Amino acid sequence: MVVMRGLNWFIEKDVMSSKGLWAIEWLTMVYASVTAIFMFFLWADMSHPALMLLQRGYILIGTLLIWQLYRLWPTRLMTFIRITAQMALLSFWYPETYEFNSRLANLDHVFTKWDAVLFGCQPSLEFSRLCPWTWISEALNMGYFSYYLMIVAVMVFFFICQKKQYERASFIVMCSFFIYYLIYICLPVAGPQFYFQAVGVETVENGIYPEIGTYFSQHTEMLPAPGDADGLFFNLVKGAQDAGERPTAAFPSSHIGISFILLYLVYPFSKKMFAGLLPFVVLLTLATVYIQAHYLVDAIAGILTSVIVFKLSGFIFGKGMFKASSTSD
Repeated sequence: MVVMRGLNWFIEKDVMSSKGLWAIEWLTMVYASVTAIFMFFLWADMSHPALMLLQRGYILIGTLLIWQLYRLWPTRLMTFIRITAQMALLSFWYPETYEFNSRLANLDHVFTKWDAVLFGCQPSLEFSRLCPWTWISEALNMGYFSYYLMIVAVMVFFFICQKKQYERASFIVMCSFFIYYLIYICLPVAGPQFYFQAVGVETVENGIYPEIGTYFSQHTEMLPAPGDADGLFFNLVKGAQDAGERPTAAFPSSHIGISFILLYLVYPFSKKMFAGLLPFVVLLTLATVYIQAHYLVDAIAGILTSVIVFKLSGFIFGKGMFKASSTSD
């Protein structure tokens, strides 16, 4: 009986007030167009710009097809599929930032020096050395691995428990990602795991921070990750990084920024969920430096920018700049 009620809930009619594309879909189209403009400026230096343009065409066609399916079958389930389809594209948009910023002169030497000047060492090297124990390695890697799980959990929470806020929440998360991605396109910082591998750990520890130009346009090798190589979460994080990590997106840390934005989203609606997410956000914040994905200045900037990005994304949604609409319950 419970299963049937659940199925009936999903297939109930759930029409949005707008019959056209929704805010999150317009947002994707705008981001695709803006990055296409960047592409034309870097066309001669990029490895496959024609394919990247073609992929944008596929995304447009896919978006329109899902929109038409929704018009034929406007249910809660199709609402979830329609919005989730756009958010799933983040796995495409993120590595693409590398295709842009690897053509610009790398800036890791600046951020490495900032860490040294501000903290008197390289925290991304010293943290794992000071805390080599398995339980710390596994706890921090668990926090880092929970990143996308937290995003999914928050979106499901809004879809099921706060339906009227679902479109707003998903838009803010997506818009926040796009703001960070635009920063990454223009600010080529790869992070310690790539830069230290490129110039050598001893070089950095000796206070030498070479400029390497567009080195990362041809090289994507990473330092071996610190931690317990036999640990479950260590290997889950390693597998995820091996599959999709690129020398991009270090400053500011979007892992931290988005995680804090998830906290801002859920706090007014569920203190219990906020409390459940908080330990994972803390672990993830520490993990970004521990596993050498980010400089400490990246992590601090991720926290500070989260407030600005959250408010900016909410402002854009509230002003209806992307034809935002409200869901009917």
